[in-house]
Amino acid sequence: MTTSMPALPAGLTTRPLTREDSRPLFELIAAQELEDTGRVDIEEADLVSDWSRPRHDLAARSVAVLDGDRIVAYGELVGSDRADAAVHPEWRGRGIGTWIAGWIREAARRHGSTVVGMPVFVGSPGDRLLTELGYRVRWNSWVLELPEGAEVPARQLPAGYVIRQAGQDDLAAMHDVLEDAFLEWSDRERESFDDFTASTLGRPGFEPWNLRVVTDAAGEVVAAAVVILSDDTAYVDRLATRADHRNRGIAQALLVDAFAQGRRHGATVSELSTDSRTGALGLYEKVGMVVTSNYVNRAIDL
Repeated sequence: MTTSMPALPAGLTTRPLTREDSRPLFELIAAQELEDTGRVDIEEADLVSDWSRPRHDLAARSVAVLDGDRIVAYGELVGSDRADAAVHPEWRGRGIGTWIAGWIREAARRHGSTVVGMPVFVGSPGDRLLTELGYRVRWNSWVLELPEGAEVPARQLPAGYVIRQAGQDDLAAMHDVLEDAFLEWSDRERESFDDFTASTLGRPGFEPWNLRVVTDAAGEVVAAAVVILSDDTAYVDRLATRADHRNRGIAQALLVDAFAQGRRHGATVSELSTDSRTGALGLYEKVGMVVTSNYVNRAIDL
């Protein structure tokens, strides 16, 4: 197993990312995605949203590799054990990806992590590189799509339940439902309420309809969804049901509502992603979604 850091090619420099880098970094990641998958999923708003979280220290958790003023690669430690990275296709094969992987490992150690990993498209150069560096597969993940024109039969909620747009007073309960559900299978720190609101309400292009909730007969929030509109695509970013209200068809009804809201606001396609830790792939396939991309999260013990 090789985990040492090589030197960067002569002439390249490094510095931390800044919020002003969102556009050139978006263009870099988009170029890599297009090369690896034939499509671009990243939006500049994704970066702006992530970087707006109060607890995210971009200066301490990121590195940009530059050729002059141009960012040609980057690495970022997003959470305690999760990283993202990209190398522009024109700069591959020069050891930059290996250097970034080493930088990420060292950054993770400085922040007290015992393991660090990142998602890579199956069979991509990034997947092959991390395999060569000794990274193991932690889990599989998939991007799913509800194709244009696909009709999803309405799902009826049990008596007493209502789906509606979330209001300001619902946000704390919505955050709790999402975090409680995700932390059942995700080994990470709990997201703060301030980080949640910054990355949702503070996302460029946010509209109130993006936040959907299901309430029970007592008016309590028991399920929640976050929908992001990107051009003609409605992306269901988060979806969860409170544990004591599951197995009643609530998640399917909320998912169908999210699709409908997206279409009402101009989307022709709906998407979401899930991974093998959740056991939710079957739920999405039941409503007519199909897998369009396959990823693995590859990790290494520090």
